Amino acid sequence: MSSTVTIRCAQESDKQPLYNLLTTDEQWTLFNGPYFPYQHPTYEEFCQVQYVKLANGKQAKVIDLNGRAIGSVSFYWENETTRWLEAGVVIYDSTCWGRDFGRQALIPWITQLFTQHDIARVGLTTWSGNVAMMRCAQKLGFTQEARLRKVRYYKGEYFDSIKYGVLREEWQPLNGSVFLDNAQGEIVGY
Repeated sequence: MSSTVTIRCAQESDKQPLYNLLTTDEQWTLFNGPYFPYQHPTYEEFCQVQYVKLANGKQAKVIDLNGRAIGSVSFYWENETTRWLEAGVVIYDSTCWGRDFGRQALIPWITQLFTQHDIARVGLTTWSGNVAMMRCAQKLGFTQEARLRKVRYYKGEYFDSIKYGVLREEWQPLNGSVFLDNAQGEIVGY
């Protein structure tokens, strides 16, 4: 069976499965900035914060694999005044790691960010302990723009913070087969 990865707004039926995935398979926390303190949310906190963002779909969306939520894509403003936007991706289901699903989800997400925001660049920041994310950024055509050496201390070891970016004019030729249904604001093909 072929795997179809899409991004979409969360639905009511996603609440409990997503929460369960987020809080029972916590291997994702070992790669998603583990040097920051993390405590998984209560179900109520998840419903009030993360789920609302995923259902709204403006700052985050669900990564859907053949009709099942496996992770999320998101963005935040490093500085909205200067139009500095950073994107992110997390695959919560560790059985789905290493299968290119994060990259497949980022293609329509980054296209949507360029379409919906007046920005010149999308950034992706990771750390040297997350080799898969570094590979993903490179496969997407991102340029490594900065490497801050030994600024992430985790489990007795120093790691680098690595910043990647792609400019609007670089993204369109690389991923020109992605397009939006402007009436719905949703990605309809790639």
